[in-house]
Amino acid sequence: MGTTQVEFYWRPGCPFCAMLRRGLRRSGLPVREVNIWSDPEAAARVRAVADGNETVPTVFVGERALVNPSMREVEDAVRAQAPDLLRTAAPARRRWWPFAR
Repeated sequence: MGTTQVEFYWRPGCPFCAMLRRGLRRSGLPVREVNIWSDPEAAARVRAVADGNETVPTVFVGERALVNPSMREVEDAVRAQAPDLLRTAAPARRRWWPFAR
């Protein structure tokens, strides 16, 4: 079974999270947003990939973890790890993909 969504771990008040959230929402990709302050297991998952820190935003594309990524890094990870997500992205919102029409 492939990856069905991008997992976006964030916390309230984080400006970097807000910036990446805007890009993810515009992308049309299926995204699961998880507030690490509301979910102790999510916070632990972030710490496991961020040298023990609760660094957000942290994004998972399949098993690949991206700590404080740019939207471009997320795009590259989706292309490499979960290309099927490109077909599920909302067509009207995929403008940032160079091959989208």
